[in-house]
Amino acid sequence: MIKKLNPKTPSTRFMTVADYSILSDVKRFKKLTQKLKKNAGRNNQGKITVRHQGGGNKIIYRKVDFKQDKINIPGKIETIEYDPYRNAFIARVLYADGERRYILAPHNIKVGDKVLTSDDAPLEIGMRTVIKRIPIGTFVYNIELKPKGGGKLIRAAGTSAQILAHENGYTHLKLPSGEIRKVLWDVYASIGQISNPEYNLITIGKAGRSRWLNIRPTVRGTVMNPRDHPYGGGEGRQPRGTRKPKTKWGKITGGRKTRNKKKYSNYLIIKRRK
Repeated sequence: MIKKLNPKTPSTRFMTVADYSILSDVKRFKKLTQKLKKNAGRNNQGKITVRHQGGGNKIIYRKVDFKQDKINIPGKIETIEYDPYRNAFIARVLYADGERRYILAPHNIKVGDKVLTSDDAPLEIGMRTVIKRIPIGTFVYNIELKPKGGGKLIRAAGTSAQILAHENGYTHLKLPSGEIRKVLWDVYASIGQISNPEYNLITIGKAGRSRWLNIRPTVRGTVMNPRDHPYGGGEGRQPRGTRKPKTKWGKITGGRKTRNKKKYSNYLIIKRRK
């Protein structure tokens, strides 16, 4: 449930925040965290390669287990926690052998629930098994692309993929973008939907909150000088002046296909996203 703030100031008038009441009131597990160096969009030469990044709060990285490769070892959800590096919540799992790991928390999971990675795991929320066992119509997340490669697809808040069919060694998945693609039968997937499904409804509310998130302002090309952008220059407001929309560096954008025509995985895509 999204929470609206009282309009005590102009910036809080439209601001909304996620409902954190489901989170456990605990500190992070230090053994599963590490400090990452901030790059602010710079490469190893110090040149900006990704614009509009910089500043932001200091944050500690949580080591999330995307592989969940503790096969046939049952685990129990100890806590559900906030992760500053992602929009989904994470869960701390205590396994039967005494090891603790962070995993992506599915929607509607609770402290005390059981999780298991197994070829014959029960088909319940949070369980992880080979995808060919999962019934058609089921929603899954954290899906592998290669066996034992770790989850690569469906890891953002509120997302899930739906199983459409099993045939000829492949499972057909419908992704959130509308794309339908095949994955091998023997890859692992977790059952359910990623937590924090209302994340996309959050209103930032003020510029400062974007700065906390390491996002710097974006300047429109039309207000730049001619030397800085193809849309720049002119007195007052001007139309674009170029036949096709372009980036700051003159590359055509807006409807231009950028996917490699010879990409190895093209044969796995049944239907492209719109």
